[in-house]
This record gives sequence, structure tokens and C-alpha cells, in this order.
Amino acid sequence: MKIFVIGAGQVGSAIVEALHDEHELTVFDLDPGRLNYLSHRYDIATVEENGASRRVLREAGVAGANLVIACTSRDETNVIAAIFARGLSPSTKTIVRTTDVEYLEVWRERQLDIDFMVSTELETAHAVSRTIGVPAARQTDVFADGQVQIVEFDVEDGAGRPGVIGLPLREAALPENSKVVAIIRGERIVPPRGTESIQPGDRIVVIGSPVAALAWSELLAPRGQRVRDVVIFGGGPAGTAIAELLLTQGISVRVVEVHRERAEDLAEQLHGARVYHATGFDSDFLERERIGRAHAAVFAMRDDAKNLYAATLARSHGVPFTITIVHEAVSARIFEQAGIDVAINPRHVTAEEIVRFAHDPRTQQVAMLEGDRYEILDITVRPESRLVRTPFRELPMTGSVIGAIVRNGEAIFPHGDSMLEPNDRVIVFTESSRVPQVEKAL
Repeated sequence: MKIFVIGAGQVGSAIVEALHDEHELTVFDLDPGRLNYLSHRYDIATVEENGASRRVLREAGVAGANLVIACTSRDETNVIAAIFARGLSPSTKTIVRTTDVEYLEVWRERQLDIDFMVSTELETAHAVSRTIGVPAARQTDVFADGQVQIVEFDVEDGAGRPGVIGLPLREAALPENSKVVAIIRGERIVPPRGTESIQPGDRIVVIGSPVAALAWSELLAPRGQRVRDVVIFGGGPAGTAIAELLLTQGISVRVVEVHRERAEDLAEQLHGARVYHATGFDSDFLERERIGRAHAAVFAMRDDAKNLYAATLARSHGVPFTITIVHEAVSARIFEQAGIDVAINPRHVTAEEIVRFAHDPRTQQVAMLEGDRYEILDITVRPESRLVRTPFRELPMTGSVIGAIVRNGEAIFPHGDSMLEPNDRVIVFTESSRVPQVEKAL
């Protein structure tokens, strides 16, 4: 597939990293440093021009492109680039990243001739919501209209109830309707055979039902009560989107916003939430408002250093579960090393949603793990696939693992005697480098 990527920032870079092996990529940006880095690392074509220019797109050959992804940090640039691309090449599919929910609403009303629009704020809000739903998880995502959940856990020393850690998987008392699809041990992946066991220090990936995901959470890191009270620090677009989504789920929300005018607007906009005009750095405020009694806190300010400090201070006041929004890729690992429970990069979750459009058309959803070392695919099985009607225990061991089947709209969690049927949807874990082989086999 020939793909034009407009914007070489964090979203564009993540898209290039995920797609460069199997597609012909051309990246547009005005920053030569960004382009040089990508071209040297991934051997792709670059254009140091404005991708929102009709002339530039025409001269670059947009008429021959299968897909145009406009993912700069400027919404207007992305929309104009997609409109120009569609005007020059009506058959080219266009995808736009936006940070403005109003653009998303206009697109949903079909007033913009764009194939797909991804809202960074909404994708971030959903990522936070999923994490709050399984608070022990390092990362989580839902597939098949919420029937299947993918959960990534760190197994700490002393974690787990008796009968799980250290026992062969075939003997371990694992939650029903779930499957360990990967054991990540250091820099290598251990195939989850029945003779293998989960060890302290491992990172595991589980595919299962939402009930099973919660059971795994309780098994590995019991936290007691479910998250029902959340404090959000930062009332900008991301914090607002998170608050609105959590309120619809019946979760009690408090928002801390430093700017008075913005706090007043939020108090009118967020029905059911309590809004404070305050900073996240005032110990007296945290103590007076009993912030430490919240089940979780989300730090969605625009500055990574402020988020880290506020999260650390909130933990010292008793907040048991902290989620930070990070704006620089390097911050995520630093935050987790500092004791923050989960760090979410909005640009990464946006790229993850966009990437699926460059996969096989049968692929309905993609999740990327470990910096895109691994992927979870939701893909439909071709009737002529060699894997159809072969018992799972007889399938070759390739390192790819099917964790769930969606048949006639219902999720099935397979065992050794299970078989694939034509047109089943499968939720499969695989190394990113093996995605083309998996798509071909299925």
C-alpha cells in the first residue's frame, strides 16, 4: 500500500514505526530534523514541504496513493490536507487526527468529505476509562464491542494468590474465559505453553472476558473496592473528555483546574462533577478536600513535570492509584519508574487507532503493545484459510496466539478442541514483524 503521512511528530513517527516494513511510505513535514531521523532509521521517502498544499500533494503523486494520513498537531492543517487529497484523488482514503471535538461532530454529521477522523482527546479518555476499569493493569483495551478485553500486567514479587505464580500453566488456577497469550521475560517473549509458568518479574498479556480481566486484576494485585471516585487534575480538552466519559459511567468525578475562568466554565459544562479552582501542588487543599480518599487520580495537565509532581504529592496524601497523561514519549518510562501506576501517551493511542486502516481490510481493530513490538489483531478468517476446521491443539506453534473467537456476534474463548470456522473473527496476539504472515495464514 502506498501511504502519505502528513506530519512527522510523535503521532506520525509512531505510524511510520508501525507501517514501514510492509508499506511504501512518504512523510511530509517542514522540520528537516524530524524527516532526517525518520528517513535514516526507516528508509522511507520524505518531503520537506507543507503537506496541506495542493501543489505539493499533486507533485508528490497523491493520485497514486492508497491512503493519506494527516496527523500534524494543527487540526486545520489536517482537515485541509485531507480535503485537497480527496479533490486530487477521489479514490484515495483519507484519515484525519483532530484535537477538537467540534471537528469530530461536524464529520459525524457528514459535512466533511473525510473517510475517518480520530479524536486524540476521546481516544485518551477511553484509554483512561479502560485502565480505571482494571486498576492493576499496565495497559488494557477492549475488542468485539466490549465482549473481549486485552490486559497487560506486571507480575511483582509477592504478587498472586497460591496456585498461580510458579506453577505450570496447565496446572494453575487461572480465571475462566481467559488465556495467557504472552509471557514477556526481560527482552524476550516466552511462548505460553502448558509447561511454562508465570514468574515474578514477568510481564504477561491476557485475552479474556471483562469479568476475567477483573479476576486477573484481583489475583495479581488486589486493591479492594472498585474505582468509583476519581479526581482529575487539569480541566483542558483531555481532562474534560475524561471527566465527561467517566460521568456517563456513574463514576463520581472531581476536577481541579488552576484557571478561574476555565473552572467556572467547567462547573457549568460538567453536570454532576465538582470543580475546584486550585492547583495540584497545595498540600493544604489536598488535605482539606480529602483528595487522598479518592479511589484514583488522573493528571491531565499540559506539562509532564507538573503532572509528575502533582501525582507524587497526591500519592503521599493517600491516593492509591495514579494515572498520568504524558506528552513526551520518554516521560512514560520515567513516570512508571517513579511509582506512577499508569502513564498514557495520547499520541500513541491516536496512532494505534489510525494504524488499523493500513492493515488487511479484514482487520477491524488493532492494539499495539510494548512500543509496537507486539500487536493484537481483530481479523476475519477467510473461508479458504488452511487453519479452518483444524483443532487448536494441532495448529503449528508460531508465537502467535488466538485468544478469542467472535462467532455470530458472540465471544468464545477457545480450548484445545476448538476449531475455526469460515468468517469467524479472531482476536490474535502476535509479534509486529509477523503481522503479514498472520494475515496471510488467516
